[in-house]
Amino acid sequence: EEKSKMSGTISPSSFTIKGKLITLLMILLGVNTSCADYLDKAPDEDLTLDDVFTRENYAEQFLSSIYWNMPWELNFTNDWGHNPFVGAADELDYPYTNCFAYFMNNGSWTPDNVLKDISNMAYQGIRKTNIFLENVAKVPMDESKRAGWIGEATFLRAFFHFQLLRIYGPIHITEKVFDPNEDFSELCKRMPLDQCVDFITNECDKAGGMLKMKEGADRYGRVTKAAAMALKARALLYRASPLWNGNPDYANFTDKEGNHLFPLSYEAERWKIAAEYTKTCIDEMEKAGYGLYYAPSGDPMENYRYLFVENWNKEIIFAKNVAIYDQMERAAAPLSLGGWSGLCPTQELVDAYEMADGTTPILGYNADGSPIINSESGYSEEGFTEEADAEGYYPENTFNMFVDREPRFYATVTYSGAYWRGRQIDFRMGAPDGRTGGPDYTTTGYLMRKFLDEDGVDILRGVFVNKTWNYFRLGELYLNYAEALNEASGPVDDVYKYVNLIRKRSGLPGLKVGLSQDEMRQKIRRERQVELALETHRYFDCNRWKISDQVKAVHGMDIGARDNSFFKRTLVEERVFEAPKHYLWPFHQDEVNKNPDIFVQNPGWGGIN
Repeated sequence: EEKSKMSGTISPSSFTIKGKLITLLMILLGVNTSCADYLDKAPDEDLTLDDVFTRENYAEQFLSSIYWNMPWELNFTNDWGHNPFVGAADELDYPYTNCFAYFMNNGSWTPDNVLKDISNMAYQGIRKTNIFLENVAKVPMDESKRAGWIGEATFLRAFFHFQLLRIYGPIHITEKVFDPNEDFSELCKRMPLDQCVDFITNECDKAGGMLKMKEGADRYGRVTKAAAMALKARALLYRASPLWNGNPDYANFTDKEGNHLFPLSYEAERWKIAAEYTKTCIDEMEKAGYGLYYAPSGDPMENYRYLFVENWNKEIIFAKNVAIYDQMERAAAPLSLGGWSGLCPTQELVDAYEMADGTTPILGYNADGSPIINSESGYSEEGFTEEADAEGYYPENTFNMFVDREPRFYATVTYSGAYWRGRQIDFRMGAPDGRTGGPDYTTTGYLMRKFLDEDGVDILRGVFVNKTWNYFRLGELYLNYAEALNEASGPVDDVYKYVNLIRKRSGLPGLKVGLSQDEMRQKIRRERQVELALETHRYFDCNRWKISDQVKAVHGMDIGARDNSFFKRTLVEERVFEAPKHYLWPFHQDEVNKNPDIFVQNPGWGGIN
């Protein structure tokens, strides 16, 4: 009951599977139908697999159905959204204890209770793509269109494999449809990491060769060559990173035959490969019309805010169309405006934002968790400003912690005292937006503002808008390139160029010249934390950098206070991260038990390895 309402509303228009394919797809996924269902069908609903691939429109609907298996990552709290990662990073907290991120944060997840939905949906998607690729040649259709369809399915198969690779590490690569009577022991054999990455990147190359760089507005949401290139670039970046590149923690991790599943030695060349390929991506995409998004007003805060509100703007490479969808809007909105106050940025995320002049306010933390404040930044955690911001970013009487911060902060976080949809928000105990005793309240004294449509949505009137979830955007590629190039060559000119392009868009000055490689590394990591906040990057970034174990707790404001003592750093939650165990998810024990003589569990989760 606590969060049944978190499921949200899904418009029927968000699904492209028509009734005549539902029965077939249910059979493919192993879903039973009742006698009543059988009697209540149209004449053409009993389609065999051969029937589907004898008509172009049926085959196209089958291809469209594969897109449904892409994760609903804009749903952070429901496990069926397949995105516990934002809540398991140091950027967000929830008041709810019935989502998997809660178990990840307190260390109580095990091979017996680990979330299965992510792997189930990905492997269903892989099976559907394999069915499509093995049968699409039968369809009577234009050959150029067929090639495009094959490109889409090839990308989607690579995408689903990457979804698995980023949480489990080495997996089994599945390139064929298994007959129910076959020996499935092959599926229990995990393949070395490099072989998995090579498969994904080669599939991206293959798909890109059959796809357009950019699609028209009538095909937004379909795979493009740009999407294939972006996935390959991300996979190469991950392979070059410390978690996957000669990680000594996995030096003894082998399969049952003694084959090493992770590379044994660090190869600096992998950073160079990632940098060079990502630069190629950027150049080709910009030539095709992709670019950083700027709002019509040119205001730095609106440049960032509307990037996530204006669907399919020039920066978006690949996204999921979700249609009319209210869950995120309700989950992040304040109580007084019909919301649930359920998506709560942490103090650690707030601290990551620079001051408006580009100085760093928080240099680090003491052993007790208190901040080390940069005295030269003008930052203060005492008192309130008497004047409103000239640009309208904050009103008068704003707590000084939130004064003169960079524009992305105001587009991402709703803090107590900010205005939201024409109303000043108050998160203090007993206030209209504060904790009142029910299950809905902000645990940190903050709410997520990013992604929300302040202009088009009115929760109290039941007005919502079409939403998308962006898997790839050009801004990420800029930062991917800067990181890989810095690791390969140090802070050369192009590293500065692409980081500064991101900063310029948000009204920040360029980075100080003369940084060392390590200083630039820390700047890039902070830039990713802020620019890509809440976009399902932080969890994987901290893992691939092997720094997730540095997060011992998350903090917020004192939500139990009724007066201005609310504005005090307060411990929200101690968090558990066991390194290196938690860097890889465990496979569910049910999967291991299917063939324990072949299947090896990830290190630390039980078993010999």
